[in-house]
Amino acid sequence: MHQCFVIGVSGGSGSGKTTFVNQLKGYFSEEEVCLLSQDNYYKKREDQEYDENQIKNFDLPTSFRKQDFIDDVKRLIKGETVVIQEYTFNNPLATASTITYKPAKVLIIEGLFVYHFAEIAAMMDLKLFVDVSSHLKLIRRIVRDKQERNYPLDDVLYRYERHVYPSFDKYILPHKKNCDIVINNDDRTGFDRGLDVIKTYIKSKV
Repeated sequence: MHQCFVIGVSGGSGSGKTTFVNQLKGYFSEEEVCLLSQDNYYKKREDQEYDENQIKNFDLPTSFRKQDFIDDVKRLIKGETVVIQEYTFNNPLATASTITYKPAKVLIIEGLFVYHFAEIAAMMDLKLFVDVSSHLKLIRRIVRDKQERNYPLDDVLYRYERHVYPSFDKYILPHKKNCDIVINNDDRTGFDRGLDVIKTYIKSKV
C-alpha cells in the first residue's frame, strides 16, 4: 500500500508560499516529493462570481473547483497519477501545458484555501503557514500580477483592497493559529531558516 506524508502550505496572496514550496521541491526527486498547487484548480473566468461593481472576484473559496481538487489529493495519497491542465490566470500571452503529478513519499499541497477546505485539511500530517507583512504582500502582488499575469496596476490595487485582503482576513488568517509551523517571510533570513527546517524534516520522511 502506498504510504504518503502530507504537508500543507498556505498564507496570503504575495506571502511567498509558492516561491517557498518551489524551492523546497528543488531539493528532492520526483519519487520523493510531489507538489500540488491549488492554483491549477481555478474555475473558468465565465464561472467566477461578480462583486458589487460587477468585477470578477477570483479570491473566494468558491473560485476553485473544490471537488476536483479534493478528488485529486485523494488519488495522489492512494498512489495514483493525476494529469491536469495548467491554469494560466487568463493571461493571453501564456500557453497552458499539461501537468502530470506522480505519487511520492511526501505530498505538498499549496494554496490559499487548503486549510479552509476542511476535507483537505483533515488529510494533512503537517501544516505550514507562510507569513509576511501586509505592505510586502501588496508590493509582491503588484510585481507578480504585472509581470506574470499582465494585469494593469489599477486592477491589481482594486482587487487587493476589495477582494484579496478581505478574503485573507476571513478565510485564511484564522487558520494560522492551528498550523504547526509559521514561517516569517518578512526577510530572507526567516525564509531561509524555514526552508532549512522543513527540508531537513522532509529528508527524515523520504
